[in-house]
Parts: sequence; C-alpha cells; structure tokens
Amino acid sequence: MFERFTADARATVVLAQDEAKSLRAPRIEPEHLLLGILVAAHATQLGALLDDAGITAEAVRARLTQRRSGQALGAEDAEALRSIGIDLDAVRESLEATFGADALDNPVGDSGEGRGWFGRRIGHTPFDPAAKKVIELGLREALARKDDAIGTEHLLLGLIRGGDDRACGLIEEHLATAELRRRVVALLDRAA
Repeated sequence: MFERFTADARATVVLAQDEAKSLRAPRIEPEHLLLGILVAAHATQLGALLDDAGITAEAVRARLTQRRSGQALGAEDAEALRSIGIDLDAVRESLEATFGADALDNPVGDSGEGRGWFGRRIGHTPFDPAAKKVIELGLREALARKDDAIGTEHLLLGLIRGGDDRACGLIEEHLATAELRRRVVALLDRAA
C-alpha cells in the first residue's frame, strides 16, 4: 500500500511518529496524523488551504500540549491517596532520589531510545487502531476518486471520514469538517 503514497504522504506518516514521540504519546493517534499532514503539506496548495482556515501545525501542537499540561494525578487524586496513607510528594521524591530528577517525565533518558523500565524495548511508536483506520480510509478515498496515488489530501479526507472526536475537534475549532472536506475535494478536482 505504501508504494502508492506520494512523498508528502509518506512524510506525513513519519512526521506523525515524530510528533507522537515529541508529545510523549504512547501511540500514534489521529491527531498526530493531523500534525503530520499539516507539516508535510506546509508548502503546498493543501497547506495554503489549511493555513487560510487557521489550521496550522503550531496551533494544533499548542492545543495538544495544553491538553496534556495537567498532571497525571491532580490535587484531588493526591488528597485521595493521602487519605489512605500514601503521600504522593514523598513517592515522587523517592523516585527522583533513586532514578534522578525528572524520572517521571522521561523514564528512558534523554534520547528516548533503547530500553525503558523493566527492560522493555522502546523506540518505535505503534499506531493506534483509529490512526490505522485513517490511513485505510485515505486509501479508500483515493480509490473512490480513481486517483493514481495517495496524497496528504486523501489522508486528510480519511481523517475527516473517520470522525475521530479529538482530531476532528481540533479542526472544528477553526472550520467545520464538512466544509473542509468540500474544499479539499475541490482542490483535488482542480488538480486532476
């Protein structure tokens, strides 16, 4: 299947993995594919269309970072643990004393490569089933249009068609997905 991908579409998949890693996500999800599309399509007509709608890699990345900025365990969680005799701050201090500062933020070291906790091999970030679905739907979009190759436009159409709440929500903050779909189809029609 990947032999039918354009260079930009292939770059989208690689960039999605990079974005997932930089955001410390355990899997490549549809929103990472959206970021990959935005970065790969930057200097193209699709990129201009997305920029005009206000859908930029910077805006999406900032939104995803904002969503993740909360601590895994908040004040309510810490209080609940304290009520059963567990001091979350003491646990953090103990982990940092044993494994070093920021051990909870980066358990595998600066590079993120090699072996993680418990000797588990890390490095490759797997695709979430919803992200796999986006790629499959992108292929179906290209086949339905009888296009020769699968481009970033088809991946974006697959993302919209998949309807993932988080990824489509990031788009909907700027433009209705139905309208974006219409514009992308029109762009593909002009290019054909």
